[in-house]
Amino acid sequence: MGEFLFLASVFLLAAVIAVPIAARLGLGSVLGYLLAGVVIGPGFGLVADTTDLQHFAEFGVVMMLFLIGLELDPRALWDMRHRLIGLGGFQVIITMLAVMFGATLLGFVWQTALAIGMVFALSSTAIVLQTLSEKGLMQTSGGRSTFSVLLTQDIAVIPMLIILPLLAVPATPSLTPDGSITRVLPDHVDDAHGHHGMSLIEGLPGWGVTLVTLGAVALIILGGVYGARPLFRFIHAARLREMYTALALLIVIGIAFLMTAVGLSPALGTFLAGVVLANSEFRHELESDIEPFKGLLLGLFFITVGAGIDFGLFFSEPVTILGLALGIMLLKGVILYGLGLAFKLRGRDQWLFTLGLAQAGEFGFVLISFSLQQAILPGYVADRLLLIVALSMLITPLAFMLYEHLSSRMTDADADLKHDKINEQGTVIIAGIGRFGQIVNRLVQSVGAKTVVIDNNLQTIQLMRKFGYQGFFGDPLRPDLLHAAGIDTARVLMVALDDPVAAERLVTYARRVRPDIHIVARSRDRTHTYRLYQAGANDIVRELFDSSLRAGRYVLENIGLSEYEAAEAEKLFYHHDRYTVRELAELWDPNIPSAQNEAYIARAKELEKELEASLLSALESGNNDAA
Repeated sequence: MGEFLFLASVFLLAAVIAVPIAARLGLGSVLGYLLAGVVIGPGFGLVADTTDLQHFAEFGVVMMLFLIGLELDPRALWDMRHRLIGLGGFQVIITMLAVMFGATLLGFVWQTALAIGMVFALSSTAIVLQTLSEKGLMQTSGGRSTFSVLLTQDIAVIPMLIILPLLAVPATPSLTPDGSITRVLPDHVDDAHGHHGMSLIEGLPGWGVTLVTLGAVALIILGGVYGARPLFRFIHAARLREMYTALALLIVIGIAFLMTAVGLSPALGTFLAGVVLANSEFRHELESDIEPFKGLLLGLFFITVGAGIDFGLFFSEPVTILGLALGIMLLKGVILYGLGLAFKLRGRDQWLFTLGLAQAGEFGFVLISFSLQQAILPGYVADRLLLIVALSMLITPLAFMLYEHLSSRMTDADADLKHDKINEQGTVIIAGIGRFGQIVNRLVQSVGAKTVVIDNNLQTIQLMRKFGYQGFFGDPLRPDLLHAAGIDTARVLMVALDDPVAAERLVTYARRVRPDIHIVARSRDRTHTYRLYQAGANDIVRELFDSSLRAGRYVLENIGLSEYEAAEAEKLFYHHDRYTVRELAELWDPNIPSAQNEAYIARAKELEKELEASLLSALESGNNDAA
């Protein structure tokens, strides 16, 4: 117990130090976790054996896959079928066959070569999704395509685990320490960490393992469909909040135990359970209970990957191991680039898709371990494959940094398309016609005012035209397009761009060329509001502020306030917040974090007290008038 607590303390200390430093340097949290593991493991030797802690940390991946499954009900999967089957399916099959072909050239029998192909057909869901979320790339076309492929890979693990037991061979080739290949008859079966596997499938023939796998999958599906709702209702009757958390952990840990008992991936089982429970009325409860555990354990998993890298083996064959790792990533990159072209990804989306998925992933560890149990891979090969997978994961954050470098030198994916010639001018110019800009455009046009809409998303403009609205495809930041749209004579410029930086640049330019134009701008948050204020916007609308106020008024009406009192409180809060933003905008300094700006903090506290006093005074006045 003491040794486990020591390991946990070292890992958490390394994370607390390394991750903030990596984040401040722009390296991302994932690389920080991996480097922390390398430092405390192979670097200083503080951790000699990470096996026990790694099994614990793998629950981060387990919980992440469970949460992904909860977000994907069967109807959502059906809607994504073209990307899942097309883009994702082609990636898995083509990569698997290409790696298999390369392995056969090295002298492996086809069964072993196919298993190796399966290992490297998969990418790291944990690293890629964490990085996409951190960098705000999930909603880009490249991010959505990347997510679709990762989802296909996670689903593909099921048939892979069913097929692998049928590939068992009596003898397989093995890389020896001098780099030559020899045939080795496996005389024992170890798991990926060198310990004897403990599962119910040991000793079963290949067809028996396949039947057990299918049975476990069927049990999870049936349990989720018919057992989850009655269990949740039973817990709900207790009216104890902690029981929901206990049940959520029970589902995850219980399914993980079942899958481990039959020798399968616990992450795969929980992903399947998540999909089954996606339509449950208790879905959001499960998400909120699991999320805090997921983040910490996922970081711990990345540390164990870094700490578990066998640099002794690496330095004994550095050219071979590094060459194979880079070769696999290059091969996958070429395949991904070609698929991106075929599925019409361009520019930075194409490079995000290519560089983001070029690595091997955590499911590779699972398949290597399972293949070792089934006597498909011998020990020498398994050791080197584990090292290649870990190295490719370690290189992945650097690949994302390369993407950012390339992306900064590129224009948008639609920039290569010919922009429309703008031959109309209007009283109002609307830059950006997403969900926000559409409502503004419809309202303004409904009173007969003339608008000119510019957006650099061709699909959005084409969709507008189908519904009878005029719009022009082009970059709103281009001065020639703005002048063609009438920036010199327009009365109002509505900036409704999704990109906060682009919105700030457009406001700055418009204010410089037309000091008298009225600029209404959409802001992402309060900090973005300050930037737009300093850039010269007249009216700034936080995209969620008004809807949040309305929701707050409904809350007030249902906790005892009358409709009049709730409406007055809403109106007072609205005017006071606008006043607060103007006051604080004068004190806000982009070069000083708000938490370190003493004048800003002091004024914010004063304004908050003023708001409380104003609200109480208004409510008391209303009660006196009613009396």
